[in-house]
Amino acid sequence: MPVVNIDWVSGQSAEKRAEVAKRVNAAVSEVTGIPPQMIWVVFKEVSNDAWFVGDKSVKQIQSGGA
Repeated sequence: MPVVNIDWVSGQSAEKRAEVAKRVNAAVSEVTGIPPQMIWVVFKEVSNDAWFVGDKSVKQIQSGGA
């Protein structure tokens, strides 16, 4: 069974999580032929002050400090 891990900045809505999971699941199923109910999608949420792009945190970037 495939497991797809998605790391993203916390604060996303349950609706967004569900839509991403649905689309990822469909894509993996389509390409591999594995039934959707056998595919796991796991979300790990990281706070915006713990995720960095270069030397700036996402929190800094979101606040215009990029």
